[in-house]
Amino acid sequence: MPQNVIVPKISILAFCFNEENNIKKLIENVSFAHEIIIIDNNSTDKTVAIAKELGATIIEQTTADKTLQHNLAINQAQNDWILLLDINEYISPELKDEILTKIANQKSNALYYIKQTLFFFKKKIKHGEFNNRKRVFLFDKKRHSFSGNEESNPSITLFGKSNILKNRIDSYAYKSFDEYNYQLSLLSKKEAQELYDKKVKPNFYHFLMKPFFCFINQYFIRLGFLDGKEGYILAYINSFAVLKRYLILWLTHNKME
Repeated sequence: MPQNVIVPKISILAFCFNEENNIKKLIENVSFAHEIIIIDNNSTDKTVAIAKELGATIIEQTTADKTLQHNLAINQAQNDWILLLDINEYISPELKDEILTKIANQKSNALYYIKQTLFFFKKKIKHGEFNNRKRVFLFDKKRHSFSGNEESNPSITLFGKSNILKNRIDSYAYKSFDEYNYQLSLLSKKEAQELYDKKVKPNFYHFLMKPFFCFINQYFIRLGFLDGKEGYILAYINSFAVLKRYLILWLTHNKME
């Protein structure tokens, strides 16, 4: 990037809980930011102390709704450009330069997606649905209100290739089967509640065919089998999470949960 280009200030937002072994790496990785906000969920280790010592701003997590909590933190951020991260995500020098180049452009978009590269059991996952998974990481809060479901908005994504950054972000968020399965369980409960609110009732198709097609899509159609045993594990537990979504929905309808 040319030295005479003025880059707008940027704020980093990241959730954390008992991450004393990872918080320093995160803060050092995003040292190019002008503000680092850590949303802490009552950590009991040295996470908060280390983060404060390294200059981060600490906000106590006050709600389990991450979208709402993000917006509460966004309102407190000093800068217009916001970069949302998970604690175990790593920004390469190439991605950093691309981010700064984009926001320095006077014709920049209001938001940008970044594709993720998943590392599972320390192995880089090259295939499956994860290879194309993306989410909003970067946006200008003056021009875009974060809602947490932008990826489902066709007005943004239909012809939005310019909104997708070329460089990927490395995600080391899931270090074990149990950790990944736990996160999927939380997602299944959330999706089940959304379906319940829409008065959707599960049937034979939901219990049998949807999990089956999920596995076929992930493992065969999207070539997950090329990732070896890790690809099989991911396909299996994701299809099981689909089954669990509709089981929770069925239990909710029958007042059994």
